[in-house]
Amino acid sequence: MKLPSPLLAGVLAALLAACGPLQPRTTLTVSRYASPNFDLRRPNLVIVHHTSDRTLEEALSTLSSPGRKVSAHYLIGRDGSIVQLVEETARAWHAGLSWWGGQTDINSASLGIELDNDGAEPFADAQIVALLALLADIRQRYGIPAANFIGHGDVAPTRKDDPSTLFPWQRLAERGFGLWCDAPMSPAPAGFDLTLALAAIGYDPATPEASRKAFRRHFLGGAPASTAEHENALAFCLVQKKASQGQ
Repeated sequence: MKLPSPLLAGVLAALLAACGPLQPRTTLTVSRYASPNFDLRRPNLVIVHHTSDRTLEEALSTLSSPGRKVSAHYLIGRDGSIVQLVEETARAWHAGLSWWGGQTDINSASLGIELDNDGAEPFADAQIVALLALLADIRQRYGIPAANFIGHGDVAPTRKDDPSTLFPWQRLAERGFGLWCDAPMSPAPAGFDLTLALAAIGYDPATPEASRKAFRRHFLGGAPASTAEHENALAFCLVQKKASQGQ
């Protein structure tokens, strides 16, 4: 894919900035003695977004604009082309105010992947094929648990709803990226607490209604469960599946 020349400079600038040393350093007078015993930032979450833009060029402009202060590690076009905007060892600005499993600085713990999609259209097959390849590559290098491949709306349910209800979470889960449960499912035990179960999955218990809506969007395509028992059974199954994977 050939990027338009005005955007190329912005993308290169973002990449160069991401490769620079982390700042700030202490202003105190200190002696320095370099130790080889350290690691670079190691992500343990992958957050999937849709751009809400009409074209890849619009998305690139947004994600590389100094004034917008938003970015992601990767952007995948409708044709399956992949653009890297920020080095994986750097902290991209994609999640914003968010919460998952007790973590509040999601940007520091995650990789962000934007999908070129306006939020109302089906996701192109070439795009999902490219996403699956990228996720497999990321998992091979970082060993990220299946339960930690999630959406922006999952970690920021009061503010965001991406990726949309059209996103194929089941297809990803079948490849080991995310949790999924199919019917028939065992009923939840007596006294089952849905809010606590959603918190065990990772959702913020401080925003129960928004978290429940995000849960439905991710695992039910946005539709309400046929019964409260069905919703409880689904949450119970997901908690058990997460626990069985040692997560």
